[in-house]
Amino acid sequence: MAKSTVTYWNALHKSSEHKWEVIADTDGLLTQLTLAIDNETGDYTRLTRFKAGANTAHFGTKSHEYPEEIMIIKGRLYDQAFDQWLEMGDYASRPPGELHGPFRADEECIVLEISYPSQSSTHSLSPR
Repeated sequence: MAKSTVTYWNALHKSSEHKWEVIADTDGLLTQLTLAIDNETGDYTRLTRFKAGANTAHFGTKSHEYPEEIMIIKGRLYDQAFDQWLEMGDYASRPPGELHGPFRADEECIVLEISYPSQSSTHSLSPR
């Protein structure tokens, strides 16, 4: 199987707002939009939106058993593990096990995430 496909559409346009899902335990300050997923391997591409004031300190530092790529599409985001503000255009290709977060946003921030659970030893099917 392969990742799902779709023709051109604007994920950031107001007409797509209903497609975003609130991330649990974030008081609505974090939302996500899955752009493509391979239901067999678990590999996925998604957008995560941090609204102004979002803070993931209660989730702590995270790592994954699989590689992932991230790019800041809009705004800026503070990554405590790196003690660094990430700005629009910043990109990282994270190896399995790399610690990141918690994150906080002082303005709206949108992050593109491409994750590869198929490249982990456990082959997890669910994102995060």
